[in-house]
Amino acid sequence: MPDIVLQAPPRKLIIIVSFMHHKLQKLNKRVKEMHFSLRWLIGLSLIIGGLLWFLPILGIWMIPLGLLVLSPDFRWARRGYLSILLWLKRLKSSRRSKNTSD
Repeated sequence: MPDIVLQAPPRKLIIIVSFMHHKLQKLNKRVKEMHFSLRWLIGLSLIIGGLLWFLPILGIWMIPLGLLVLSPDFRWARRGYLSILLWLKRLKSSRRSKNTSD
């Protein structure tokens, strides 16, 4: 059985991830300007909606977005959001290293 972790991610996934990383950084600046109660309401709604990923329209993509919205106020959300950012940076750097080796 091949080790999936050591395989390079597909090129399309890497392009999407690097695009999303840039957009999340811009969104993070806007979120910090929002009022606390609005951030709390939107963030929890996104996380709860993400937990209902099996329903139409809702999906797992909502969980990282909810963590982003809650990250200025809650340490646990900040840790979750930063771990997602770290994962995105690793994928982006693996893309760069793959492009330089080709």
